Amino acid sequence: MLNAEEYGLVNFRAGVNDGSILNTTTLSNGQPNTGMNKYTYMYDVAWNNGIPTLNNIIMPEFLDVAGTPVMRAGDTDWVKEISRTGLMQNYNVTVTSGTDKGRALFSVDYYGNNGTVKGTYFDRVTARINSDYKLINDRVTIGENLSLSKTRSSVISDRTLQEGAKNIQSIVPIHSLDGGWGGPASNMSDRQNPVRLIEDNKQNHEDVFRIFGDVNLTVDILKGLTFRSKFGIDYTGWWKRDMQKTYQSGFMSDKTARLNTYANYGGNWILSNTLQYKLDLGKSNFDILVGQEMLKYRLEDMSAGRDGFLLENEDYMYLSVGDGNLRNGGGATAYALSSFFGKINYSFDNKYLASVTVRRDGSSRFGANNRWGTFPAFSLGWRVSEEGFFEGAKNVVSDLKLRYGWGMTGNQEIDNYASYGLYQARYFTDPAFNRDQGTAYDITGAGQGELPSGFVRTQLQNPDLKWEATTQNNAGIDFGLFNQMFTGSVDYFFKKTNDILVKPPYIATIGFGGDRWVNGASMENSGFEFLLTFNKKIGEVELNISGNIASYRNKITKLPEDVINSYAGNGNDQTILGRPWKSLFGYVADGIFQNQEEVDAHVGQPGKGVGRIRYKNLNGDNVINDEDRTWLGVEDPDFLYGLNLSATWRNFDVSMFWNGQVGSHANVNSIKAFTDFYGFFGGQNYGARLLDAWSPANPNSTIPAVSANNVNDEGRFSTYFIENTSFLKLANFEIGYTLPKAWLQAARMQNARIYVSGQNLLTVKKGWGDNAFTGVDPETPDFAYPVPRAFTLGVNVSF
Repeated sequence: MLNAEEYGLVNFRAGVNDGSILNTTTLSNGQPNTGMNKYTYMYDVAWNNGIPTLNNIIMPEFLDVAGTPVMRAGDTDWVKEISRTGLMQNYNVTVTSGTDKGRALFSVDYYGNNGTVKGTYFDRVTARINSDYKLINDRVTIGENLSLSKTRSSVISDRTLQEGAKNIQSIVPIHSLDGGWGGPASNMSDRQNPVRLIEDNKQNHEDVFRIFGDVNLTVDILKGLTFRSKFGIDYTGWWKRDMQKTYQSGFMSDKTARLNTYANYGGNWILSNTLQYKLDLGKSNFDILVGQEMLKYRLEDMSAGRDGFLLENEDYMYLSVGDGNLRNGGGATAYALSSFFGKINYSFDNKYLASVTVRRDGSSRFGANNRWGTFPAFSLGWRVSEEGFFEGAKNVVSDLKLRYGWGMTGNQEIDNYASYGLYQARYFTDPAFNRDQGTAYDITGAGQGELPSGFVRTQLQNPDLKWEATTQNNAGIDFGLFNQMFTGSVDYFFKKTNDILVKPPYIATIGFGGDRWVNGASMENSGFEFLLTFNKKIGEVELNISGNIASYRNKITKLPEDVINSYAGNGNDQTILGRPWKSLFGYVADGIFQNQEEVDAHVGQPGKGVGRIRYKNLNGDNVINDEDRTWLGVEDPDFLYGLNLSATWRNFDVSMFWNGQVGSHANVNSIKAFTDFYGFFGGQNYGARLLDAWSPANPNSTIPAVSANNVNDEGRFSTYFIENTSFLKLANFEIGYTLPKAWLQAARMQNARIYVSGQNLLTVKKGWGDNAFTGVDPETPDFAYPVPRAFTLGVNVSF
């Protein structure tokens, strides 16, 4: 982030590069500047042929709103002001008891997390009860698993506060001259003071209560024949109270106190019943299962709000005392799912394995003509190491299994009413940002009274909407070497998804409510994974090392004709068809124009100039336009990998986990638009990389010259905004010590372990080349909340 003086320097350089009028102490003729604005940056310069050379930046003493000084100019580190060291706590107590006729468990867990951004927090208390009991000569087992949780979290989001700290200028102070809130001054953008947002949202929070669990019954009817039944629930109640206080922050203000309350409640119940029969015929073993399952989900929500409160505190601000702008809303949604399934597992001599499964699923989300889908699957396995001819190899290959599987799965993750034609009565819509789309109209011509409301279409129906289906083939090898000192597996999969559920854009001639869910796309995926584990005891040290590497590819094989232009490509000869889903398409940046000779020698490029980005003319027509775009890469990595190491020695244990990816890329337009360009957004703060922007004195910079204008259209997507997000991370490191048994017996404890761990301790990223990663964390390459570095001290005790 630019501090106050650095911002003034960048602003000066942009003014010089653009030839704009600067707030200088003297004019180009050497005379004093009597019209100088004393409420913003002032520049002491020396003039040479009408070009200013900076001698000194004069910081204003005050900042104004409409010509009135209201704040003393500062140099605020807004990121520091909203940041803190986060504290995470987790405590758990578990009590168990049991006999040969029953078991019971009760636990209470508390988790608290005060985030690294001030004002953000999450607290949760969970109680869990599990039990099961055997009846009627142990032929009947009844049990339950129940979890109750209550959470409270902040309403203001870390993303909102981080955006605020990023955008507001450093010269703005936290407080104004009268002790109120600092904020944007004249000629600045309307960016909120993030410290004010934290303070004014302390009383706002949201609460969630959740009940989750099931009761279950198991009956052994005959030898090998078992009936199981389970009824489960997952219900939540959510409530939020949002008080918005009056404020004055620079030129931004709101003189009306507001209250909004929100609530929803709902969830699902699920009933499943299965009948399983196991048959042992010596070398042949059968396991047959049939069952059915039903699920029903329903959620209702409501909201209400009022404005105008005499007092602004949480004890007073309730809906009944608000005196204006009464508002309310509410709705509900629901869906149901029903399934029937059967499965047969067969094994012969523990060498030859086979399994066949068939599911029949029906969902209320689909059209009346296609509610149900059938999804078969099968798998085959051969334990080669159990064959007689393999005995001679077992001293090297101690275990070997070949397997193959094929199956279909369905996807129903769409809107609950996706297949229906929907209409809505919109009495009024806020026309502040869009034209009024309300349906109220004086259709009778009365000219007075309450207007009747009509309806507007919001979605077209599709009674033929059906399940999205994925067919997958998987082949694998499981192996063990040297008496299982090494174990591992190799897997390859090929997956094809048809009838992908999409809601494509529609042409304007369809009119209002042209949205329509369709089965409109197809995709293929393939990939492999290799896993290897090493286990060995060396003296008193038990060592375990496991690593994996995986890679996957995908491509789009079908899209509706009318939506191809909504995806990467030019919609004509270069489309996403046959390419990976996350393909990147744009212009090829070709460095910075170093002098006027290079500018003149280049093809027609509107806005080109010294210090600006040069783009390649790929189609040879001597002009830079849309036809010069091409495929620039893929966001997905070439491969991912992980390494887990653990060792124990006497009472000590240590473990670490490394993970990473190679060959991945990210579109960082949203970051570089802030760190590398001064002209994309006006009146806010920018990244410190602008200090290293191109200039005749800094010709090796890859950042274009600072400018308050964007005449070269440098916001167009190009290789300039693609960065390599490959990384290697030490994701976790832990050291523990288990107390000796003699100590435990004296304290009547069964086990006690003390440990220290750290997360996200080290990140190695690509920091060189044209596509070097310039952000903070390549695992979260945009302005998302970065993965924090965390340290944990813990104790596990059992009695």
